[in-house]
Amino acid sequence: MTGKRIENLQKYLENNTAVILFESADRFYFSGFNSSAGALVVTRNNAFLLMDFRYYEKAKKTVNGLDVLLCERLYVQMAEILTKENVKTVFLETEDISVAKFKTLCECFSGINISDKPYIQNVIQKLRSVKDQEELKCITKAQEITDKTFNYILGRLEEGRTEKEIALEMEFFMRKNGSESVAFDFIVVSGKNSSLPHGVPTDKRIEKGDFITMDFGAVVGGYRSDMTRTVAVGFADDLQKEIYSTVLKAQTETVKFIKSGVKCCDVDKVARDIITDAGYGDCFGHGLGHSVGLEIHENPACNTRDETLLTSGMIMTVEPGIYIENKFGVRIEDMVFLTFNGNENLTKSPKELIIL
Repeated sequence: MTGKRIENLQKYLENNTAVILFESADRFYFSGFNSSAGALVVTRNNAFLLMDFRYYEKAKKTVNGLDVLLCERLYVQMAEILTKENVKTVFLETEDISVAKFKTLCECFSGINISDKPYIQNVIQKLRSVKDQEELKCITKAQEITDKTFNYILGRLEEGRTEKEIALEMEFFMRKNGSESVAFDFIVVSGKNSSLPHGVPTDKRIEKGDFITMDFGAVVGGYRSDMTRTVAVGFADDLQKEIYSTVLKAQTETVKFIKSGVKCCDVDKVARDIITDAGYGDCFGHGLGHSVGLEIHENPACNTRDETLLTSGMIMTVEPGIYIENKFGVRIEDMVFLTFNGNENLTKSPKELIIL
C-alpha cells in the first residue's frame, strides 16, 4: 500500500523536482515506518528513507518499495541524492518546517530552489484526507476499543471519584484491550469544569448532579479514534436536560446531513443553526468537527470558514457542544466515514442522556 501512496505523490512531481518530508506522520503515511526522526526524499522516479542508527536495522528489514539509507550526515546525504537525481526545485511541508531548518536547507542545497509555497503541503493533505481500506480497518478497530472503554467506565463513574482517577482507569483499560497508545490526552471534566471544551482532568471529585464530559480515543496501527460522551450522575435538572437535548438534536441532524459532495461550512451550519435557534449560539465557540487519521486533527475541518468539498473516503467527527460558563457543558461526538450514498457512523455508543 505504501508503494501506491508514493506513486500517488510522484504524480504531482515533475522531472527535476523533489519533496522532502520531515514530519513523522507524513513519513509514516508514505513509508509505512514509524519513527521519531528521519527524512523521506521523493523524486519523480525514486524515493529514499533516511534513518539514523536507532531505526536503520528495523527499517531496512520492514520497509518495501523505497531505498533505506543509514543517516549519518543528513543534509550532506540529501544534497547528494538531489544532485544525483538532477533536482532543481524542492518542496517542503510548509506548515511544519521551522524558519531555522528552512534556512539550513537553503544553505546546504546550493543552486537548488527551496520552495516556500504550500503546493506539496496541499497535495499531501488531499491524499491523506481520503482513507483506503487498510486505514479504515485500523480506525474502525480503534473506535471499537473506544466504545468498549465507554461501556466499561459507565459502571465505574460514581460520586467521590476524581477526574484524574477516571481518566487513568480509562487509559489502562484501553491499553489492556489493544490500544497502542492514547489518541490524545483524555478530556475528563465534571460539574463546572465541563464548561471548558478542552479542560484537563483535575483532582475534583464527582458530585451528585454533575455532568461528566469524556473525550477520548484509541490508537491501532498508528491510526486514531475520537469520541465524546456526556453523562449525568444522580440526576439532571431541567436546564441540563434542555441543553443536552439541544446538543443531541444538533448532533443527530448533522450526522444525517453530512455526506460526500457538501461543503464543510454547510455541515457546520446545520448544527450551528439548531443551537443558535435554541438561544445558545454564543455558547458554541468551536468548529463542528475535523478529519481523523494518523493525527487526531487532520484536514479538512467542518467550521464556519472551510469551504472544502467533502468526498467519499473521508472520516470526519461530528461534535457540537454547548458550554455555559461556570456552570456546565455538553458535547457529543461521533466519527463518520463518508460514502457515495451518505455516511457510515463508526461510533456505536448510545447518545441518549444517561443518568447514572
